Amino acid sequence: MQVSLQGKNILITGGVRGIGRAMTEAAAKAGGHVIATYLSNEATAKDVIGGLQSQGLNVHACKLDVRDSKQVDEAVAALESEYGPIEVLINNAGIVKDGLLMAMEDDDWNDVLNTNLGGAFHVTRAVARQMIRARRGQIINISSVAASRPGRGQVNYAASKGGIEAATKALAVELSSRNIRVNCIAPGVITTEMSQDVREAAGDKILESILLKRFGNPEDIANMAVFLASDLASYITGEVIHIDGGLKL
Repeated sequence: MQVSLQGKNILITGGVRGIGRAMTEAAAKAGGHVIATYLSNEATAKDVIGGLQSQGLNVHACKLDVRDSKQVDEAVAALESEYGPIEVLINNAGIVKDGLLMAMEDDDWNDVLNTNLGGAFHVTRAVARQMIRARRGQIINISSVAASRPGRGQVNYAASKGGIEAATKALAVELSSRNIRVNCIAPGVITTEMSQDVREAAGDKILESILLKRFGNPEDIANMAVFLASDLASYITGEVIHIDGGLKL
């Protein structure tokens, strides 16, 4: 059974680091044309995208602040004008600013909610316009096990990811009549830079709670994203799929 994204234009926010980078590579290897966004680290973006292009993969980078709705609208319009309609959207851009509630600053709350939840809203709204006209498309949101099993100091992050999961289900209902599927992946503890502090501080304790007794790899998430974006998943919508080695249990 071969998973193919041949010829599809795929937009992945936060697509040059961690899980996003793995999804960019996997989607491109499946035949897709991938546009990976990044916020500020242009050197990293050039290095990652250049490396993938040197493998013959059809990938491009786009600098984008998903918190800025005007910038998002303009960028999506420009990308569609240059490459054609975006057929797959993966909302992956996200940040972490952990801290206990009573010590949390307003900016820590707002930055996380505006990026993780607000950013997904801005990009989805912009991309969905063309999907609705075309009467087809796939939207994949990236949540976290923190939405259902948060740790201490994750009130802002857990709230943003819980919102993503609820929005996924609502959008699946809203967009189903236009043949647009909306699903969500909820990773557990994955070996990325974002989870490094948590793994270093409480890695042994976390591993005790993971049924498979290992942390996940970015490729574990990327494989599911490619599957959900493909025609093999044509009867799946409104789902939140946990890839956490059994941590939520």
